[in-house]
Amino acid sequence: MTETDTPNASEILANELAIEQAHVDKVYDHLETATASARNVEAESRAKFQTDRADWMREEDGTALFERDAFAFQAAKRLAILDAEHEGLVFGRLDFHPAETRYVGRIGVRDDEYEPLVIDWRAPAAEPFYRATAADPMGVVRRRVLRCRDDKVTGIEDDLLDDTTETDLVVIGEGALMASLKRARGPRMRDIVATIQAEQDEAIRAPYQGVTLISGGPGTGKTVVALHRAAFLLYTHRKRLEQGGVLVVGPTDLFMRYIERVLPGLGEDSVTLKSVGDLATDVLGFGSQRVDEGDAALVKGSLRMVKVLRRTVQEPLVTDRTRLRVSVKGEILTLEAPELSTIRRDVLASHKANRARRPLEKALLDALWRKLPTDIAALLDLPREIFDEIVTSQASYLMFLNAWWPRLNPEMVLARLADPALLHKVAHDVLNDAERHALSDSLQHARGFVPDSEHARPEWSVSDIALLDELAAMIGPPPVEEETDPTLFLTDGSDVSELVTLADRLTTHHEIDPDDDLAVTHAHVLVDETQDITPMQWRMLRRRGPQASWTLVGDTAQSSYPNDDETRRAMRDLIGRGASRTFKLSTNYRSPAEVMELAGEVITAVYPDADLPRAVRRTGVAPRLLTSAPERLGESLARALGQLGAEVEGTIAVITPAGRYHSVADMVAGLPLPVGVGERVSVLTALQSKGLEFDAALVVSPDEIVEQTPGGIRVLYVALTRPTWRLVTIDITDGRPGAWRESLESPLSDSA
Repeated sequence: MTETDTPNASEILANELAIEQAHVDKVYDHLETATASARNVEAESRAKFQTDRADWMREEDGTALFERDAFAFQAAKRLAILDAEHEGLVFGRLDFHPAETRYVGRIGVRDDEYEPLVIDWRAPAAEPFYRATAADPMGVVRRRVLRCRDDKVTGIEDDLLDDTTETDLVVIGEGALMASLKRARGPRMRDIVATIQAEQDEAIRAPYQGVTLISGGPGTGKTVVALHRAAFLLYTHRKRLEQGGVLVVGPTDLFMRYIERVLPGLGEDSVTLKSVGDLATDVLGFGSQRVDEGDAALVKGSLRMVKVLRRTVQEPLVTDRTRLRVSVKGEILTLEAPELSTIRRDVLASHKANRARRPLEKALLDALWRKLPTDIAALLDLPREIFDEIVTSQASYLMFLNAWWPRLNPEMVLARLADPALLHKVAHDVLNDAERHALSDSLQHARGFVPDSEHARPEWSVSDIALLDELAAMIGPPPVEEETDPTLFLTDGSDVSELVTLADRLTTHHEIDPDDDLAVTHAHVLVDETQDITPMQWRMLRRRGPQASWTLVGDTAQSSYPNDDETRRAMRDLIGRGASRTFKLSTNYRSPAEVMELAGEVITAVYPDADLPRAVRRTGVAPRLLTSAPERLGESLARALGQLGAEVEGTIAVITPAGRYHSVADMVAGLPLPVGVGERVSVLTALQSKGLEFDAALVVSPDEIVEQTPGGIRVLYVALTRPTWRLVTIDITDGRPGAWRESLESPLSDSA
């Protein structure tokens, strides 16, 4: 029976809530006991070894210290898990036929007899909670989702999966999924651990080996499914993945802040989260969130840049030192530009520039030795060792070497491409005139942000980061300068309390592997919004997971990088011949059908193969397509935002073209909006909105979004599919509909 069919529905609900509360209380009592036990272990481990010795240790003392630290580490780790999981610890219940009940939660909890009170959602025994359907109930009669606030059960949502079995189980609510979809959105992504659907669960529990691709249109839950997959893999392959580390990569810092609480909320914090612009901080020491304009972003993302960068590295920094001249016992020996160019090319073919100084010097000395006539060498009785000493001690040789082969850094090399003459020399047959102009202008723009300081840095863009990382891999790390006169004694006034011995000084030198890219590698790499990853960024990603397993999430219809052929090539290079599997999510849980129908008409007009997911609900309200004169945009925004604030309880996004971002943000900040509405409004560009969702979205000037981004209509498609309830667009025109509406069946507009 259902709640609506029952005369005393409120009494039945209260009784069911009491039953579930009793079990939740029992779970929390055992959790409290487990927490106290972990704290006792931690305290005991700290007290295990105490000594006032400060000069030396016996071997058995060292063993005790190791045991103490091991116990303390494990206890602290368990405490962190227990402390993190109090919120919504128990969220599900399964009732089977024959009679069996299982509770599902964020972590597993057992009673004193070691019987499970709660099953971890990632455990195999919890699979029916996500996989069971009315078509295949997997023995489950009723699936129940518990809504909790802290340790109090506040609501129940049931799904009756097997109506062929006689049962007196009560069924309450409209279903957990639909109830969840109606909740207002907040500033952070929530986990969906209580409402994972069967097709999502299949992707979450897929094998870790090789590459797992998760595709699907807007609103299908690709991102949150991938994050739950990361939590599942850490649970099932903890030793392998926790030691190697899991890296999660997203498009922007804004996106990373939006998802940052999902994994800790699932009990996992052994994960590194980085936006694409911050991915190379391990090598470069800095990142970027600045986005290039369309043409520059396209050329910087192309694989053709590898050839351009390699040629730039091979090009000497100075052009006036194209000849090397030295004097040996009165004989003038000269290496001309063609010979020097050959030597440079041969050395760089087998060595990275920053690790090639010694082989380069050997090649130069060999070439100079060959220049010395044999009869003169015999006449002067000049051994090779003495010849090398004479050459390398000359100021002309040293000055030439330091200018012609200096220590390089990636920023120094990339900045050179701002020079149109040099760029033409290294890229005339790789990039066309327009591409070279866009690249040079962009790099000059970056350099223009450098203040008058020797320690200042250009304002590199997100696209530049991939180029700088490529250069770091090409030129290698700088050589380590050895300390020539190590100090064995502490200076007067030193606060150092540690004894430093000669053995310490002699053994702490770390030789850098010349073939090491210096990138921090990971055991598993999860990349979201893969459709926007450029080929050069794929190369940067591969350096972070050369032996990793991968989870790749994306939708080609939402791509902002239009060169599909290069992107497919980069993906093929990544996947190779290893194991791979693809999961396609087909249900849109975010966008109402009215929004998805409009967005679908827009995208299929230019991209017929777009994967359009099926929306699970309707709101009964069609998107509002408005127009506004430029001079009245502020009034139009105020009216639209005021109305949206009254219609939705949660977040509202104002999505603008990049060129209008600052003006619209200032305009919105100054609007006299109703109380409580202003703090719910965020202004962001179409590219910044990727991966995010809001209760309502107000898209400003769709035509300009199309014009100002490389992805064109695809990026507008992203903007249109952000809302969960209401969509409003404003065309800034003289009253005519924008060009983007030409594909719509009913392109009529209302004045804003």
